[in-house]
Amino acid sequence: MSRVVIIGGHGKIALRLARLLSAEGHEVSSLFRNPEHAEEVASTGAVPVVADIENLSAEKIAELVSGHDAVVFSAGAGGGNPDRTYAVDRDAAERSADGAAAAGVRRFVLVSYFGARTDHGVPPDNSFFHYAEAKAAADAHVRASDLDWTIVAPSTLTLDPGTGRIETAAQGATSGTVSRDDVAAVIAAVLAQPATIHRTIQFNNGPTPIDEAITA
Repeated sequence: MSRVVIIGGHGKIALRLARLLSAEGHEVSSLFRNPEHAEEVASTGAVPVVADIENLSAEKIAELVSGHDAVVFSAGAGGGNPDRTYAVDRDAAERSADGAAAAGVRRFVLVSYFGARTDHGVPPDNSFFHYAEAKAAADAHVRASDLDWTIVAPSTLTLDPGTGRIETAAQGATSGTVSRDDVAAVIAAVLAQPATIHRTIQFNNGPTPIDEAITA
């Protein structure tokens, strides 16, 4: 059993992840901004913690994650507002990594997207540009840290039922679609598998069982 803190705990993937981890017997704390979501978060088995990650310092984040064994950063601004995209998807992610390091919580899982990179090629006039820029920066910051990081990079998300099977870029996958159920299952599997440390796992739904695919 381990203690895991999920940042962005009211997100669709985060709620699924909290249920999975709680069912496995782990202690889960979920951080989220809106106090009206506390009951829904608690229903997953996680301890609800109201915290506005967009406006917390690395020092405050360190206080919140201290004593945990792992941090999962799954927060996102949801697009539409460039300033908030940078504030959450880049700045808050970077401060969360710094806070985890300061608190001695070395295991850090960052949720990104399939194809994220500094040379993403998205033109500045494309509405996706700011998200691509923010994610590229956050990914680079985490990779440059001393954390035991894993970057989980799913392709386009769906609400389809989970299959328990994926295909990774290392297996030849190119960006497609993947269910949120399976993204949550991948994160849970990654947390249990030290072989995924210092790796970026890009994936779609596919034919390979998740545990096998992430260690291939």
